[in-house]
Order: sequence, then structure tokens, then C-alpha cells
Amino acid sequence: MFRTLGVGHRTGRPTAAPFRVTFRYGIAYLSGLTPPGADLGSVAGMRRRSGLLRPELSWLPWWLTTGLLALVLLPLNVALAATQFDVHPLVAFVAGIGQSTALVLLLVWPWAAVALQFLAVAVFAVAIPADPASTWPLTVPGMVTLIVYAGIAATRTSWRAALATWWGSVLLITLVVFVDPNRHSVTDGLAVMVLYSALSAFTLGAVLLVSRLREVRRELAVARHNVEVEQGQRALAEERTRIARELHDVVAHSMSVIHMQATSASYRIKDLDPAAKDEFGRIAAAARSAMREMRQLLTVLRDDGADAELAPVPDLRRLPELVESAGQAGVPVDVRGVEDVTVLPESVALAAYRIIQESLSNVIRHAPGARTTISLDRDGADLVLVVANDAATRPAQRMEAPGRASHGLAGMRERVRQVGGTLSTGVRDGGGYRVVARLPIGGDA
Repeated sequence: MFRTLGVGHRTGRPTAAPFRVTFRYGIAYLSGLTPPGADLGSVAGMRRRSGLLRPELSWLPWWLTTGLLALVLLPLNVALAATQFDVHPLVAFVAGIGQSTALVLLLVWPWAAVALQFLAVAVFAVAIPADPASTWPLTVPGMVTLIVYAGIAATRTSWRAALATWWGSVLLITLVVFVDPNRHSVTDGLAVMVLYSALSAFTLGAVLLVSRLREVRRELAVARHNVEVEQGQRALAEERTRIARELHDVVAHSMSVIHMQATSASYRIKDLDPAAKDEFGRIAAAARSAMREMRQLLTVLRDDGADAELAPVPDLRRLPELVESAGQAGVPVDVRGVEDVTVLPESVALAAYRIIQESLSNVIRHAPGARTTISLDRDGADLVLVVANDAATRPAQRMEAPGRASHGLAGMRERVRQVGGTLSTGVRDGGGYRVVARLPIGGDA
């Protein structure tokens, strides 16, 4: 009947557990640990993870409630049984304690609670003297206590165990009515037997219905949460697909056009000097490199399971290429301290490379011709990266439409945040701009 003595079973409701199990769950909750044997894959586990249910501390309100009910019903059981039903005071005291104790005992030892409750009811039934005016075989407080016990059993145990308890109480009272050592007539106890059966059945049904409604409400909350998560994932996948489509249709196409024009320039334009041919060759090479990276990005965006590392991750070993390309764009660059930081964690090296790349791109766009200094130094367990440029030597040519939002600094901040570093940017005194990134390298460097 009370097969499950743990928290959570097939109905999803917490069942009565031994006090040591309850104590273990309470300590585990307070310490922030998952109790051994907790079913984190079940619906109850989903409720715990989503914050919809805290079964680990469900013992606290139940102990308070049942303890209060036991304290209130105990004096009523003892006093009324002794004064109104002429039960011997000692018998009334012992049986009253038994009924009240069974309420609390139900939380930890259901089998013992059933036995104690039924024994106390039987003692009261036998101890009540023959009196046509009495409510034999139950006293009024005893009937209330037994109905309360059935209601608590319906809440704390499975519905099968609750029905078994109710049927057991009905059969017990029926047996006492028909087999009475004090020779009460059957008609003396028939009214009470029917009244108890009706009231307890109504209470049991109401409790089971409310419990089921609460369970359904919790399951619906979990289902809604799962649907929201799934919708969020679907929206993310759709957005990734949309971005990939736009990149393929617009950016990749434009880069292909640039590559073809740069490659065919030496054939289409007559009398090109060698320097111009080399410049077009570098433009074509840069377009090919950008297209390769674009294809990798498109693959990752279109497939969640794709391997993002389809090519070597850029690091500071490719810094000379950035410096050379910036010099070809008319921006002289000085590099300091790079030999001290040749070995870095991959994530830090990538972040440093992209920050330098974006900073040089900003100098080329907004401060053409400005002398730029790249400084890389260790400061304890941090890499300090400084990119500082002087004022522009010639007016900047606008490369984008006015009013378009710029994402360069935001992208740098995002990369720094991903590796746990800090970034500061600002205008230098006397003109120019400075970008300072502090990136933690720890013991991995």
C-alpha cells in the first residue's frame, strides 16, 4: 500500500519518506547539492530545475500543519471522550494520544501510522459504553480526526494508498459495529457508520481532485516552459538561416565580384605598371581569403552541429600580414613586444588578433595616414594590448552611407568579455585614438 517511501513517484506528488531521507533532502537543498538518487530526468526533476517545485523542503509545512492539528484534536479527543461518552479517562488519554500521534507519524512511517490510528479507533469503539444517545462506535472528535487522517493520507501518498486507507477504515468500523463485545445493536452504529463513510469519501475525493488539479497545473507550466524553449530555439535557427542567406546573397556575391574584377584588371586595363598589378593581386588574394572565411561562417550558421574550426584560428603569428596590409593602405604601423607573447591560449590569441584587425581597419577608415603603434606586454597573468594612432594626415573618405550604425567597438567588447578581460577606448590628447585591452592568460600561456 505504501510501497514508495521517497520523494516523487509515478503520480508526481511527494510521498511520505523516512525522516532520515527527508533530513538528507533538506540538508542537500540548503547546501545547494542534488540529493543522491534524485531523478533529474523526470517531470519532477524538470520542475526542480525550472524552479516550479521544491519537494526537498516539502516536509516543513506538513510537519507544522499536522503538528498543529494533533495538538488541537488531542485535548478534544480526551476531554469529550471522558466527559460526554463515559470513557475511562486513562483509556481516553491513551487512545486520544494514539489518534493524534498517527497524524504526525503518517509523514514518516505510514504503515505504523495506519496501525496506530486503527488501533486507537478500535479502543475507543470498545471503551464507549452502551448508550442509545451516543455516537458509537466513534466519538465526534474521533470521527473528525479519522477524516483528517484520510485527507492527509490522500495528499501525502498515492491515490491507491489513500483509497486503501479509506477502505480499511470503513471495514474496521463495519467490523466493530457487527462484532461488538459490549453488545451494542447494529442500529446503534449504523447512522455513524454511514455518516463517516459519506464524509470521509467526500473529503478523500476533494483532496484527490485538488491534488490532481495542482499536478496538472504544474505539468502545464513545465510544458509551457518547454514550448517556450523550443520556440526560442526555432527562432534562433530561423534567424541563423536568415543571416546566412543574406550573407550568401549579398556579401559573398559582392566579394566574388571584387575578386573577379581584381583578377581580370591586368587583362582589361592596358599599360598597367607592375605596382598596380601587384596591388590588384593583393586585392584578389584578400577577396579570396574573405570568401573562404565567409564560407566557413555560412557553414556554421546553417548547421548547428558543424565544426566551427574548419581552418586554423588566426593568432598573433599572422600579425605581420595585418601590419603589411595596413602599410599598403597608407598607415605606417610599429609593433612592440610581440616576441614576449608568442605563446597564448587560443581564445586569447584570437581575441587579440581580431582586436588589432578591427583597430587597424578603423584607423584606415577614420584616420588615414596616421602612424599607429601596437604594443603587446605581459602584466602578471594578463596580456595588455594597446593600439594607439596619431591624428590623421589627410581627410578620411567616407566608405559607408551616413547614419549607418557601427559595430566595430561593440564587437571588440564582446570578444574581450568572452575571454574575461576588459576594454577601454578613447580619444588621445592632441588627437588620435587609443584602444587598450587587458586579456587574462593565467597559467595557460
